[in-house]
Amino acid sequence: MHGLMALRWRMVQAAMAAVGAALLTAVPGLAAQEAVTRVSDDPYTGCTGGSPPEAHATEVEPDTFAFGSTAVATFQVGRIFNGGSCNIGWATSHNGGISWSHGFLPSTTVVSTPAGPFFAVSDPSVAFDFRHGAWLISWLGIHAAGGGIVDVMVSRSTDGGATWSTPIFVAATGTFFDKNWSVCDNTPSSPFFGNCYTEFDDVRKGDLEQMSTSSDGGLSWGPNVATADRARGLGGQPVVQPNGRVVVPYEGLSGASGIRSFSSDDGGATWNASVRISIRTAHPVAGRLRTSPLPSAEVDREGRVYVAWQDRRFEPGGTANDIVMSTSDEGTSWSPVTRIPIDPVGSNVDHFIPGLGVDRTSARDHALLALTYYFYPSANCTAATCRLMVGFVSSLDGGQDWSDPEILAGPIQLSQIAPTSQGVMVGDYISTSFLAGQQRVVAAFAVGLPPPTGAPFDEPMFTALQKVRGGPHHVNPDPVLAAPDSATASPQEEPLATAF
Repeated sequence: MHGLMALRWRMVQAAMAAVGAALLTAVPGLAAQEAVTRVSDDPYTGCTGGSPPEAHATEVEPDTFAFGSTAVATFQVGRIFNGGSCNIGWATSHNGGISWSHGFLPSTTVVSTPAGPFFAVSDPSVAFDFRHGAWLISWLGIHAAGGGIVDVMVSRSTDGGATWSTPIFVAATGTFFDKNWSVCDNTPSSPFFGNCYTEFDDVRKGDLEQMSTSSDGGLSWGPNVATADRARGLGGQPVVQPNGRVVVPYEGLSGASGIRSFSSDDGGATWNASVRISIRTAHPVAGRLRTSPLPSAEVDREGRVYVAWQDRRFEPGGTANDIVMSTSDEGTSWSPVTRIPIDPVGSNVDHFIPGLGVDRTSARDHALLALTYYFYPSANCTAATCRLMVGFVSSLDGGQDWSDPEILAGPIQLSQIAPTSQGVMVGDYISTSFLAGQQRVVAAFAVGLPPPTGAPFDEPMFTALQKVRGGPHHVNPDPVLAAPDSATASPQEEPLATAF
């Protein structure tokens, strides 16, 4: 297997060299993407009055959700240097990702139509409530420059994502909330069918993990509830099992705390103590690109939860990141971490910002998985020499075997993407969603393009319509190089950054 992996990697290197400066084109030797579509552009200037500055013509940090043939993407528009953006954008497809309409949420900031009360907005997440026929975009409302007070808000659509309501408060108690994420229970047999759950953390309480629940399609939300052990962390992504149990993987405060999860068995009334999925051993990404090992989580038809994140444990010397994965059938005990074999161990390719999708009509050894991610072909590049790429792989057997990688976009120069106080940015997360009844997914990602003359940036939002394919590349092809998944491994102890 190692020899086949090396041969395939040489083919990928040759394909990447053939890409050159041509962006969003089929790569010789690899399966061509079916459709890559530019779905939105940033129309705003001057939303902050120039202090702090916003990067005009930038869109970053997408989430997606698909239900039936409808797919909705949401993202930040007009990234502001010290946090947030000018507005939240949306793009909706009613024909399985072939064509899109798009727009921007109302009543958010001074530049929205109508204008809203917030200085800036951030961290959009999209969900669908089947019981109430409502699409929900949750997001952060930042009250003033510097983000001293940040609320959690939700905007609703009851016409299939064509128009969106004025915002509704999820959590607004005069504190600093961060990194929200929403999901709904769409299983009719579940005792909590129609409940929607939003995760966020309270920065002023040491990133205390909080959950709020709605039972009326997002019109009203319950109190902020912490876990039994008052877990602290960032970037939780709740998923709902068919029996109604909610499982929330999140990033812990340190490498030893690791990637963790907590759960609820009573429809969000209470939340169980957290458990550790794995230690966290991420390699710092070159070029001051803003990344963090936030988990990307999904669930299959029988309730198996899949969690992926960036991690260096399998690489000799830990000098690059792989995308790794762990699974659980109940959310309390987790499988050993496996390495998704995108490239051979030791290839020096750095992988990060994963967006994992799982087909909810498939399960376990026959589950369909899809992974979109960013990567550097060479991990030890610099801000001037790094070339950012967007890649895609998929699995037909629950993640045991993975397809050859496909290149969706790149190379992108780091000078072509939005600057922020925490580094240049395409997003702290991206997203991949399965279309119902199809072996296809919709992925969303930001791409930096050479800007027009006199313009600072051209970083719009793209979607890709991708067919899911299987192996031949098996997980852990080089087990002798794999570090043990234990507390005695060498976790990276980097501080957890505020991430809006």
